Amino acid sequence: MGIHITGVGSCIPSHTERNKDFINHTFMGEDGSLFSSENSEIIEKFEAITGIEERRYAKPDQVTSDLAYIASEKAIKDAAIDAETLDYIIVAHNFGDIQHGCIQTEMLPSLATRVKHKLGIKNPNCVAYDVIFGCPGWVEGVIQAQAFIKAGMAKRCLVVGADTLSRIADPNDRDSMIFADGAGATIIEETDKAGGILSHCTQTYSEDEAFFLYSGKSYNAQANPTDKYIKMYGRKVYEFAISHVPQALKDCLDASGEEISSLNKVFIHQANEKMDEAIVKRFYRLYRFNQPENVLPISIHKLGNSSVATVPTLLDLVKQKKLDGHAVKKGDVALFASVGAGMNINAFSYKF
Repeated sequence: MGIHITGVGSCIPSHTERNKDFINHTFMGEDGSLFSSENSEIIEKFEAITGIEERRYAKPDQVTSDLAYIASEKAIKDAAIDAETLDYIIVAHNFGDIQHGCIQTEMLPSLATRVKHKLGIKNPNCVAYDVIFGCPGWVEGVIQAQAFIKAGMAKRCLVVGADTLSRIADPNDRDSMIFADGAGATIIEETDKAGGILSHCTQTYSEDEAFFLYSGKSYNAQANPTDKYIKMYGRKVYEFAISHVPQALKDCLDASGEEISSLNKVFIHQANEKMDEAIVKRFYRLYRFNQPENVLPISIHKLGNSSVATVPTLLDLVKQKKLDGHAVKKGDVALFASVGAGMNINAFSYKF
């Protein structure tokens, strides 16, 4: 017996925003000053650091719960289940539904309730609630679903990660080029197969680190000062991640009983290509083990950072063999991990 991911689906918006599309933006520093560099140079440096070439944005008539619903339908179909048999719907996000052209967020009712409504589920015993846990929200949702199943409180859960960060990004902040929209969904249930989720770990650092990501006003002094956007201290986030995530990954793998030599894939939050590469490199150094090729699938080049959606979307792409050189097969061991606002770190190990 094991608790497995039996269905996967994602919603990758059709609109592509390329780096060149930012060429006419007015980028400013935190103090509102203009940069001396041309936008072409700013964009070139941005791509070299993050690895992002383009990102996806939701259509004007779509909101986060729409993307979550589309991904959920695909996951339910992939698992070949009746949606009415779901015991829990857990939707991880950070900013709720944001209408196109509006900065106000909507979280009443919860996005999980909205997804349940869109799916047409009538069963009142299917409990729907949201997880606000920064970028690690989907991973934490999976950990919670596993706990419900192990405790005998559920047999089958839908866990979704969805965000539309493009609508909460300050257009005058260079970091706006990082953020993207998307959704990924998974069905979590116990089966008679061995393997599945083997171990997990979660940490929250909330002393000096608590506000490394925060809500703040636009860098443009002419903007409405009461409007709040996603902001971050990028260098501090990077240093925090490479300092703490490798050990968390090791703790999680050690608790699984699997050897480092058995690890086939690390599905890690797609926040910054160089950061992800540095985390995984340091993780393998802790074991004094050479990092194998193709252990780290990357989607950030084309999809950007869609927060809680990145890890389940990455899994969906790999399972569909849409990332060159990456696939998973029965018996493969993987780590799923994320780091983000809070500052939160989490991971779970998994055997396919």
